[in-house]
Amino acid sequence: MSKIPYKIYLNESEMPTAWYNLRADMKTKPAPLLNPGTLEPMPASDLAPVFCDELIQQELDNDTRFFEIPPEIRDFYKMYRPSPLVRAYCLEEKLGTPAKIYYKFEGNNTSGSHKLNSAIAQAYYAKKQGLKGVTTETGAGQWGTALSMACSYFGLDCKVFMVKVSYEQKPFRREVMRTYGASVTPSPSMETKIGQKILHDHPGTTGSLGCAISEAVEVATSTPGYRYVLGSVLNQVLLHQSVIGLETKAALDKYGIKPDIVIGCAGGGSNLGGLIAPFMGEKLRGEADYRIVAVEPASCPSFTRGKFAYDFCDTGMVCPLAKMYTLGSNFIPAPNHAGGLRYHGMSPVLSQLYHDGYMEAISVKQTDVFAAAEQFARVEGILPAPESAHAIKAAIDEAMKCKETGEEKTIVFGLTGTGYFDMVAYEKFHDGKMDDYIPTDAELEASFATLPKVE
Repeated sequence: MSKIPYKIYLNESEMPTAWYNLRADMKTKPAPLLNPGTLEPMPASDLAPVFCDELIQQELDNDTRFFEIPPEIRDFYKMYRPSPLVRAYCLEEKLGTPAKIYYKFEGNNTSGSHKLNSAIAQAYYAKKQGLKGVTTETGAGQWGTALSMACSYFGLDCKVFMVKVSYEQKPFRREVMRTYGASVTPSPSMETKIGQKILHDHPGTTGSLGCAISEAVEVATSTPGYRYVLGSVLNQVLLHQSVIGLETKAALDKYGIKPDIVIGCAGGGSNLGGLIAPFMGEKLRGEADYRIVAVEPASCPSFTRGKFAYDFCDTGMVCPLAKMYTLGSNFIPAPNHAGGLRYHGMSPVLSQLYHDGYMEAISVKQTDVFAAAEQFARVEGILPAPESAHAIKAAIDEAMKCKETGEEKTIVFGLTGTGYFDMVAYEKFHDGKMDDYIPTDAELEASFATLPKVE
């Protein structure tokens, strides 16, 4: 076989024409969303005031294996897709490892991340429904940026509640959203009843994704012509993001490559779920086996230290309850630079797969993550987002294990985006001002005590 190129590109004609619904192949389906008032499973009618109609159908469908990608969305995808699958030859050489390392690079669009894959889909369905606009939350800012771009494309209003600590750490990310026409509010805020309550109960809080979700949902449900959209966690989002994994597998198949290990960073689950989808599908169907690893921050360890239980998706406790690995909806993570990985819970799909033993999870410290990011940037020429660097850290560790054992394993990881709006974090790392805060068992137990009592 000829040498694998540095970058494996698919042609436009090889792009996926349908999203893959991983739930169709799961032996144990994710538990249903529960109504926060009645604790009964929520039918489509209960979700209609919050979400777009067609997105609700995608959210609740556990059986349809493939959903056709509408032509309008495929045309938009062509502006930045297919994205490259890169062989990290330079990193392999510097590490002196026999491992073969590949990364799927999703940062080649103005939003700087994979989030645009679902943002354009959700904006399309909102426009198709005749809505005026949408509301959302954003942590690190990638999702808010992507959604503001998508809404601008379809002529929709976009209201973004940005976690306060990120709003302050990343002013330029905020300005990109405003450039695309979105309004951006630091959360928690005084603009909503829920925000006012959170500020009263937690004065001086730096916010969390759970807080921002509550505010965005309140505004969506109280404003005619608006719906709420979410950039991670939900089944529909993992569905849209499956385009990442489908392209990755098609590129690998083109050269007869079968990965041994597939690694993704894990916050709410959008990138991880999208990347692993077709590989996990083969594993579930018994067609192939892969070692699948989720990597999360030690400061917000929902997989590795959380409880698998029903919990509110938001701090204000107005959203549906989801069965997931969670730290408790009242958990406010430290104001670190894990960015979009600060959510208190994990996708119900991924939570069920993890609970059933189909994947592994590890947590890594913040300074180790940035050391890996710097190492990667110096040899591969891409400045990675802090989220992505969690996967980089794990990939390097696995490659070094191969160096010790002499095994020639093939490692694939997701590079979710670039870190050019994260320079405050890099500055703190370089100046030695970055810490490795990890929640204590007592802090987690106090949060677990607030979990809703669901039989």
